[in-house]
Amino acid sequence: MGVEVGAQAARSRALAVLRIRSRALAVALLPAAVAVVLLVGGSTGHITGGSWGTTRWIVTILAALVLLAAAGIALVVARARPAVSPTVPITEASAPDLYRMVRDLADRLDVPAPSAIALTPDCDSWLEDRTHPAHGPPRPEGGDELDGLRGIRGAGTRGVRGLSTRPRRAPSAPVLVIGSPFLWWMRVGELRAVLAPVVAGTGPSAHPDIAAARRFVRGLDAAVAVTSVPKRGPLSRAVLGGVGWVTRLLLRSCRGHAAEMERGVAAAAAERAQAVDYGLRIVAQEQVGLAYAGWDRLLTRVALPAWRMGRWPSRLDVGVVAALTELSRRDRLAEGFTSRLGERPACDLLEEPGTVDEAASLLAARLFHGGPAEPGPDWAPVDWQDYPDEVVDRKWRTDAARLHRVLDALGVRHSTDPAAPDANGPTLTRVMDHLSAPPEDRAAPGPDSDALATHRADAYEGMAEDEDDADLGLGNERTAALAAGLTAELAREEASAPAVAPASAGGTEQGPDRALWDDGMLPLFPLQPPRTGRELLADHVTAMVCCAAMDTAGAVPGLDWLDGPSLFVEGERAADLGPRVLTLVETGDPTPLRDWLRHLGVRPEKPVRLV
Repeated sequence: MGVEVGAQAARSRALAVLRIRSRALAVALLPAAVAVVLLVGGSTGHITGGSWGTTRWIVTILAALVLLAAAGIALVVARARPAVSPTVPITEASAPDLYRMVRDLADRLDVPAPSAIALTPDCDSWLEDRTHPAHGPPRPEGGDELDGLRGIRGAGTRGVRGLSTRPRRAPSAPVLVIGSPFLWWMRVGELRAVLAPVVAGTGPSAHPDIAAARRFVRGLDAAVAVTSVPKRGPLSRAVLGGVGWVTRLLLRSCRGHAAEMERGVAAAAAERAQAVDYGLRIVAQEQVGLAYAGWDRLLTRVALPAWRMGRWPSRLDVGVVAALTELSRRDRLAEGFTSRLGERPACDLLEEPGTVDEAASLLAARLFHGGPAEPGPDWAPVDWQDYPDEVVDRKWRTDAARLHRVLDALGVRHSTDPAAPDANGPTLTRVMDHLSAPPEDRAAPGPDSDALATHRADAYEGMAEDEDDADLGLGNERTAALAAGLTAELAREEASAPAVAPASAGGTEQGPDRALWDDGMLPLFPLQPPRTGRELLADHVTAMVCCAAMDTAGAVPGLDWLDGPSLFVEGERAADLGPRVLTLVETGDPTPLRDWLRHLGVRPEKPVRLV
């Protein structure tokens, strides 16, 4: 009964959307109908004399203009390509067990099976309509058809059998999009339970009224996007401005009905799925929340530092398993979840899970960070075992080098003891002395004093524009100047970085469905807002401390799955470093950090190796 109620509600809302379409068509045809009446009346002698002749011509011209405008709007709506989520396509040859499981699930739910399966680098799953003709990629100019993820071959991996990028017709049924972290963290039974209400949505999607209403709304949405594209000529802007006004008006009229229609579809699908794996679905939903938490932490704490260094972890989905296992070990609420790991993981449903993970990892870097579409010299994959040396160590030494460059620009002297060995080397003592010196102790002017004034002015101007930076909590004016200098230096480095190369036209030689989405506005989902001056300064001082610890006390760079780059001393993670650095940065008190360094045997007066 619940299924029928939800489906009936969805169909009634779909009819309401279609009525809006019919009314728009009637408004467009109304002047033409009046013109026909006047023309027929004039030809038969029933409407003659007076001003009827003039009225007849005015109405006829108006009808022609309205029909022409309506035809143009209809053409824009019909030809506009609806937005499609970036995904990695999975064909049946590359995952026969996964397709078999989904088809069996559809049979048990008595609904049509999805036309295809794709993966998204996120913790979500949905059905996506790709029936628009524009969603079928063009046929390549060459005659050969290559299997595999060519976009990944550049990284030295071999193609995946069945992950073909060959031209294909637009599917008639929705595509099932599955979050890639689910495949690696969830067991087969859990994935089946989570996908049951999603697959059940193909039933209402097959209804003609619902399908027609969705096509109309998606067409309007795509037309609005087309009319919003900047950099057009004055005539094009005027014409498309009118088209945009009409399509926005129609879209606003449909919005409420479309939202209720989708709620009805979701309710009907959820009710239909109650009969399949209901008990297991309760447990599986807990895994959805856990996967989301681990995935978000892995991206922001682990992947983002690597992306900023020009490296992209090639096994993000494997990493999320490690992160969630660690989370289960630390969090009492997640106790017992690791006992599931002895069961068959859902990634076993793929023929070559490693290469699929690599494709999803590259797509994640593109979506969340805006990285290039293909690997290259400045955008190379990194394995987890190489992450500490190739990402963590390089990141710390790069940040330490930037910190000393800004100190040089500020004219900060290297050492207060001229007799110290290598007094001009990059030492931690130089940084600590500058941050902890009393306000009246001004640094000696350096040779770049004129450039320093401009350097400081540019930095402070950028900081003043951000209200969040108004209260940085920094120790003194020179500490704020150092934070401002780092902000300006990092902004210059980012501005001088080479632009991200766009994906190749057509997308037929790439792993993800790049023919189906516009990547001109990357990253589509930026992970973090710009860091404040205080955060930048604390990160750079921490990097300098870690470099000194590695070079003088035998510490090593490491990876913590939940906290990202970490310093390890005698096999233990140095978790108490952050508060001591913040004390130095915010209050100018070096005592806690000096005690920490003395306890570990770190020699801050010795120069460190920089990048």
